[in-house]
Amino acid sequence: MTAPPPAIRVLIVDDHQIVRQGLRTFLELHNDIVVVGEASDGQAAVDLAVRLAPDVVLLDLVMPRMDGIEALRQIKARSSSIRVIALTSFSTDDQIFPAIEAGAASYLLKDVSPGELVATLRAVHAGQTRLHPEVAARLMQAFRSRSQPAADDEAASLTDREREIVKLVAKGLSNREIGEALVISERTVKTHMSNILGKLGLSDRTQLAIFAIRVGLVSPR
Repeated sequence: MTAPPPAIRVLIVDDHQIVRQGLRTFLELHNDIVVVGEASDGQAAVDLAVRLAPDVVLLDLVMPRMDGIEALRQIKARSSSIRVIALTSFSTDDQIFPAIEAGAASYLLKDVSPGELVATLRAVHAGQTRLHPEVAARLMQAFRSRSQPAADDEAASLTDREREIVKLVAKGLSNREIGEALVISERTVKTHMSNILGKLGLSDRTQLAIFAIRVGLVSPR
């Protein structure tokens, strides 16, 4: 009998105790999720992320001592394997863009439904990217205002295989799923991903998915 996969280890970061308690209570109703810790400020978030090595961090962006953006940067600098979901009440450009640039795998507003939160957590853990529709719309508006010829030139630098992979990343597939779809090994997908991000000067899958929409490789959902 095959053993079930390990539970997704989650660190909750929010300066409101009632929010942390509510998230913990809800998440622990799911057998595939375990909350390994809580932090009430950005500095504590970085310290706990380093010590506990969670799979996913649910991170508020407006907090004392150290804001969520800086905490996100430091967490990613210390461990690129930790996936971070920005979970906040704010959808202003000065929050969204720095969070994505700092390496957030997802940006959700706190009005997200409980089911969507869990689905996003599982998707992010599997290597996918998820954005709140309002956030995605703001990003698209910002990208449309930038230089399209430059983006087209960047897209032209990709090989046919790399373009295929970018399209599948934008559709939310993990490296394993991309490998299965293209009949190549997951290791080969990882090599292609590294090359693609290097060519385009991007840091993660979220930025790559947004790039794919911007240059027309896929359509916005």
